[in-house]
Amino acid sequence: MNKVVLCGRLTRDPDVRYSQGAEPLAIARYTLAVDRRRARSNDQNEQNADFISMVAFGKTAEFAEKYYRKGTKIIVSGRIQTGSYTNKDGVKVYTTEVVVEEQEFAESKNASAGNGGSFGSDFSNNAPAPSAAGDGFMNIPDGIDEELPFN
Repeated sequence: MNKVVLCGRLTRDPDVRYSQGAEPLAIARYTLAVDRRRARSNDQNEQNADFISMVAFGKTAEFAEKYYRKGTKIIVSGRIQTGSYTNKDGVKVYTTEVVVEEQEFAESKNASAGNGGSFGSDFSNNAPAPSAAGDGFMNIPDGIDEELPFN
């Protein structure tokens, strides 16, 4: 089985191009910065994210072009695809990317605004955003904690 699920932020706006032919197909490429769990190390300079190349086709690519911007936090599921080509210097280059099958927002429009992400002005969310405390956690009313599955 070849299935991957990732959650991260776009490092730049998606690069969308269209194939040639009678029915052009949208192809979106973008890079997702996925946080890595921090090892128990005191080295503050070690990389704490992986930068993973993504490619989306058709309606999925058009959605990315319309709504995704640098800094947007998304969840992607797809499959890993490897390939190779010979560059102009005659050196064989190997590639690995995720072919996007599904993608969705991982946070609200309001939450992403504080992290440098933005959505198109025609994207609207009619549901009110829950109020958050200054530490980023939701405030839970008193007396509801006995209903929570954890204490």
